[in-house]
Amino acid sequence: MDTVPSPLAPETIVTPAPVAGVRLATRACGVRYRDRTDVLLALFDPGTTVAGVLTQSATRSAPVEWCAAGLRGGAARALVVNSGNANAFTGLRGVSSVENIAAAAAAVAGCKPEEVFVSSTGTIGEFLPDARITGPLPEMAAAARPDAWVEAARAIMTTDTYPKTATSQCRIGDAVVTLSGIAKGSGMIAPDMATMLAYVATDAALPPEVLKALLVPAADASFNSITVDGDTSTSDTLLLFATGKADHPPVTSADDPAQASFRAALDALLLDLAHQVVRDGEGASRFVEIRVTGAETDRAARRIGLTIGNSPLVKTAIAGADANWGRIVMAVGKAGEKADRDRLAIHIGGARVCESGLAVPDYDETPVAAHMQGREILIEVDVGVGSGRATVWTCDLTHGYIDINADYRT
Repeated sequence: MDTVPSPLAPETIVTPAPVAGVRLATRACGVRYRDRTDVLLALFDPGTTVAGVLTQSATRSAPVEWCAAGLRGGAARALVVNSGNANAFTGLRGVSSVENIAAAAAAVAGCKPEEVFVSSTGTIGEFLPDARITGPLPEMAAAARPDAWVEAARAIMTTDTYPKTATSQCRIGDAVVTLSGIAKGSGMIAPDMATMLAYVATDAALPPEVLKALLVPAADASFNSITVDGDTSTSDTLLLFATGKADHPPVTSADDPAQASFRAALDALLLDLAHQVVRDGEGASRFVEIRVTGAETDRAARRIGLTIGNSPLVKTAIAGADANWGRIVMAVGKAGEKADRDRLAIHIGGARVCESGLAVPDYDETPVAAHMQGREILIEVDVGVGSGRATVWTCDLTHGYIDINADYRT
């Protein structure tokens, strides 16, 4: 893929650490793209548990429905992901494609189809050529390696300009535990659960109910707090797999103090991946952090922050390095949450811009304009009605977003 990396891309791509009990393989199967990998197979040792959060879209894809059913069992032995075709809005044929992939993967993994998780990302409304995926699975299984995380991240890319990877270690008791993960996403990012696709594996020994209790709030503070364009995908999937290979005392509750370090590591890893998604926003040139305080509740603060982050007027002003704080005032007002106009205060890049319903008397736009020229933009808003707070992250909106999406299928 001859794609110029986003100007906000990390200087180096992190190579995730191998996770005991996980092997990965990729292949160029020609699902849509030519001469690039587009299918990922992950194999998990027996005893692996799983939890996940999925898109709340009312038009979610057949693979998402399959994952929702599989999550009820809490066990995983394989994951198959393809890029280039979302297998969404494909009716019964789409369901059949998922069943074919799950059956084929179950055969090579030696498990039940219900223990196989399937994801697809790409164009909506086109039938998935599933035979191109199922045919190579035996060879992929034979070639699977513990250290193929970066290749895995590349295989699930669509309009992404770089692979998104992260890794971390922590302790549960005296045991060192590893977490490694990948994500994809660049456009259609305004999640109601996670991002388009994200997968994390750990060698921790955690039952599925504990994984779920840890994953939901971690996703809320990371993937549920980002936006690129205000659009929620039909395919959003975040899965957390735990192989149980780490030798630590049993953990039966998410509140067990023994796993506090694991919780912190998971939170940080998901936030890292979520930030990488925003930094790869289609056409993005600036990474924007929006801190909202003084809201009625934390949820209200996040809604206000996302309304600011999704505003085309705010995003285009940021793209043009225009310190037009009036657009932020506008976005707060339309968020549908309580805000006190006469207590509203805004800072941009740490500089006080307005307060008490007015521009500050000594407002000097010079430092604000200088801040707007940078790659990292900070907006702080206090809406003056309570103690709710939240931080969300977004990017600017440039003509590059139009170019990418106007040509997506051609």
